[in-house]
Amino acid sequence: MAWSATGVPSAAASPRRPDGVVIERMNRRVSASNRVRSVRIRQAPPGRPADRRRWPRSRRAAAVIGIAAVAVAAVAAFLVADGGSDAGGPRPLTTDEAGQLAITRFRNYQAQGRAVTITVPGTAGGLTVTGSVDYRRKVGYGVVHGTGRDRSSDGLIQWTPASVHVRPMTDAPAHAPASPPRSGWYDRPLLSSGSALDTSLTIALGLGGDRPDNAELLPQNGAAWWGREQVDGRWVDVMTGPSSPDRTGTAGNVRYWIGSDGTMYRVRVSVGSQPEPVVIVFDTHKYVPVKPVPGTTPTR
Repeated sequence: MAWSATGVPSAAASPRRPDGVVIERMNRRVSASNRVRSVRIRQAPPGRPADRRRWPRSRRAAAVIGIAAVAVAAVAAFLVADGGSDAGGPRPLTTDEAGQLAITRFRNYQAQGRAVTITVPGTAGGLTVTGSVDYRRKVGYGVVHGTGRDRSSDGLIQWTPASVHVRPMTDAPAHAPASPPRSGWYDRPLLSSGSALDTSLTIALGLGGDRPDNAELLPQNGAAWWGREQVDGRWVDVMTGPSSPDRTGTAGNVRYWIGSDGTMYRVRVSVGSQPEPVVIVFDTHKYVPVKPVPGTTPTR
């Protein structure tokens, strides 16, 4: 996934969308991880590392951009690598684990939308966004509550890759109404840097892609496995993403909690200027399809 002219991650891992055969192969690869987790090693010519292909530089860059785009967003907003460590890692991804990571953003796209809770850190107190993200239309909608600060930021919010619509409320509900109110909205551009909230919103939108990423190149560019943990009673793999092709040293900036079928359950990114990481948790409540704010043009 590359950064478009609007500063939004956009999938660019392959020249076309995968057909049913490609997706079925990805599904079989991920399903195999339930039966066996092993590293497959192939013979290589002398002087060439095993299980590594010679990719043209341009093709290598394009193929890795997908899952690394969130790391690019992190760098643009002064994000740094998560310093925490889970038991068992880090180590390079196996082939099956690379398949899980490669398909995880596509799983969100397949689902069309996911319910999310976004925890945004802040030196004066944090913010929590509870809502839904439509990964096909690239639009999110929810309610904002301040934590540890005054409630001036509370209210409804809807965002796209380019804009943010906010509706302040003195007594914001726990969940946003299914249909956005017809009036009281204020619009502004979505900032590409300098705002922990806008960075978190951008990352949330970037966690869906219309095709799988290139599983073979992910481990070659620093993606790693850190261990296994439980999320809401289910065991998941904890992995960190690869470096961005145009920014060295970004491997590990984003940490993912992923099920054996590639389903994404949690994402965490540390923000250098903030005391706590940005955390995005999925399926914390029922997904509600996102309706556009009245008077705005729906995205397609």
